Amino acid sequence: MLTKNSDIMTNFSGVDFSKYTSKVSEFVNEFSKRANKPGQFLNWVNLPQEQLKRVDEIYDLAQKLKNSTNAEKLSVMGIGGSKHTVEHMLSINGLNIRHDAVEFYSDVDSASLERFLYRLGNDVTKSNFMIASKSGSTFETKDGFLRVLDMLIDAYKAQGKSEEDAKIAANKHFIAVTDANQEKSELRRTSIENNWLGDLFIHDDVGGRFSAFDDHALFTLAYAGMKKEDMKAMLESAQEMSALSLSSDLEINDALKEGIFWADAKLGGIAASVHQYMGAIFENTVYWHAQMQNESVKDTLKQVAKVPDAMHHSAEAHFNPANKLVFALTVPVDNGVCKENADAYIGALSKSYEVTGATFVEHIKTRGMGLTPSAAGAMTQLRAFATVYQEIVEKIMTNTAFPEVLDSVLQPHVEFYKKNLKGGVVVPGRISK
Repeated sequence: MLTKNSDIMTNFSGVDFSKYTSKVSEFVNEFSKRANKPGQFLNWVNLPQEQLKRVDEIYDLAQKLKNSTNAEKLSVMGIGGSKHTVEHMLSINGLNIRHDAVEFYSDVDSASLERFLYRLGNDVTKSNFMIASKSGSTFETKDGFLRVLDMLIDAYKAQGKSEEDAKIAANKHFIAVTDANQEKSELRRTSIENNWLGDLFIHDDVGGRFSAFDDHALFTLAYAGMKKEDMKAMLESAQEMSALSLSSDLEINDALKEGIFWADAKLGGIAASVHQYMGAIFENTVYWHAQMQNESVKDTLKQVAKVPDAMHHSAEAHFNPANKLVFALTVPVDNGVCKENADAYIGALSKSYEVTGATFVEHIKTRGMGLTPSAAGAMTQLRAFATVYQEIVEKIMTNTAFPEVLDSVLQPHVEFYKKNLKGGVVVPGRISK
């Protein structure tokens, strides 16, 4: 028998769920019939349980990469879901707080490259590099990878190695996370041709923003020092959240409740919404959630921000009676010396926003500088489900026909700018004269 998740406690105010109870089975059935089916881009639903089978393999690969070069850091090179999911997972699990284990590079300009190299002590041999791209031809990622590869070769040649030996030494620093099929992925072909370490995959039908439990995130967590038993607990909890999120019992299905919450606002004519995360634990979560919002809901009117930073400069707009909005707040359960003031602050925000409209407050269990592993898994999977449920609820309540594949899992409009990167105008790795 399923029971409500104990790692996340959510209190809703101002939304009448009774308007939706007769449709709950319909909402869940629409999701269930698509989940884990080829071409539906919902393979992330059961990804945690599949990844549990590979935990030992992932940890072995992380150790082998460290041993192959003795490099101090791992640099993650990827954009979008290949970056934001990893940043989010490191932060909520209380890892890489001092940036001593993992760096990120996802830019294309000279100043950003210089800053990245500075963080490596201007010595690229001090880092290993995880290159993450489903197609293997993502311009931004390929541009950075080619630059670093050339720098590594030059660094080893400066140590007295021959051109050939320098290339061999340089390629020991890399591991690819990409499509398993080398016919589909240029990066997979590069990995094979240059004898890169091991096989890490971006699984089929798992969009970047839904890939927090895919290989790029788990490998980085392992590299950054997450205990193996904690990773297993996180994945088990995420899979339990999948089961809860496909339950027709609304009392235990918080993902559907959150989907209804956001859909109800839109159906009621409230265009603007706010989801704020409290504290440094969630500093990188806001980027991942904003990506989820923009790519899945395809709506620019939702503010996703970290508080207290964003509170004071948002208040003028949020509490202006002329502006109507709904509000959500995700907070860590505080068990430390700040507990009394933190709880009072959360109470003040909740009371204030209840005046503006519907609200919900999520309390998520913590441990040390992060969430508990089980809370990290549950919250991350819940957010993915809630995002897709918003579309399902809106379409069913307005009798709108469903497309073959849900809009919330696709991103066709990104091709608008990608097509302008093609045709030889921009060349990855090109050195400006």
